[in-house]
Amino acid sequence: MASPSTTTEASDRTVSALPGDLSDAVRDDAALRRFLHGLPGVDQVGLEQRSAGLATRSIKKAAKLWAIDTAISMVDLTTLEGADTPGKVRSLAAKARRPDSDHPDVPRVAALCVYPDLVEVAVDAVRGTDIGVASVATAFPSGRAHRDVKLADTRHAVAAGATEIDMVIDRGAFLTGRYGQVFEEIQAVKQACGSAHLKVILETGELATYDNVRRASWLALLAGGDFIKTSTGKVSPAATLPVTQLMLQTVRDWHDRTGQLRGVKPAGGIRTTKDAIRHLVAVHEVAGPDWLTPDLFRIGASSLLTDLLMQRRAQRNGHYSGPDYVTVD
Repeated sequence: MASPSTTTEASDRTVSALPGDLSDAVRDDAALRRFLHGLPGVDQVGLEQRSAGLATRSIKKAAKLWAIDTAISMVDLTTLEGADTPGKVRSLAAKARRPDSDHPDVPRVAALCVYPDLVEVAVDAVRGTDIGVASVATAFPSGRAHRDVKLADTRHAVAAGATEIDMVIDRGAFLTGRYGQVFEEIQAVKQACGSAHLKVILETGELATYDNVRRASWLALLAGGDFIKTSTGKVSPAATLPVTQLMLQTVRDWHDRTGQLRGVKPAGGIRTTKDAIRHLVAVHEVAGPDWLTPDLFRIGASSLLTDLLMQRRAQRNGHYSGPDYVTVD
């Protein structure tokens, strides 16, 4: 466990590495509020119109095959149910390792995402591969717990072998304007992650406005999040194309101002190949081709992989095979 002085020193190093306007923003709660509320307002009509336009882009056959394989490589294959068992996690890990048993050229998924108590099972099941093990933490999905409990949750998952942590922000604190509290909590969780990457879940369906999504995205990046993530998948609406587009704009703007690359993870509601490809088009058009990699873009999903595999077979074989020919989650 890091000492308070170590945490403060790490925070100071993070702040000193930022450009002047951003480092000033995180000096105190009032400055943070001024920065977040000084961000340009979101043009809702323009954002939604552009998203609708991106969703209509046609993809040719060769490009579609590439897009399907790229989407598969970006999937965080997820099971987050109260009835999860070690056996279910091992079964999911087998699919993560070899998504289509008849086609070994299908790429592996990016990560397996589970609850903290099943991390050790997941780590053992993907051993010898480059598949990451992501764990939700910080009283997922509500985020309603004392900070000490949230940090213990994170440390437990990391100690068990998690290489990625998906934390949830305190939406109640954010919506009542306690930005400093949310900022400090993200920083503390980042410190508890050690070498594990931190994905900060905003739960955009509860943030009510696009302006709040933009503010929460900047807040998470300022506090040190490696990824900003739309949703837990437990609240509707979850990942929508306009929200994902807005978050992609934020990481692009962050890179323009800092030179640092941060990632985006939409999660919840992306169930079809068409949905996945629409998001990849948005990545290319909004953030840029540098983000078309699992290092910077992930898709949190459970049933999506099955549809990607069926569509991949259809593209290669010229006909639709149906779910009987691939394992179904």
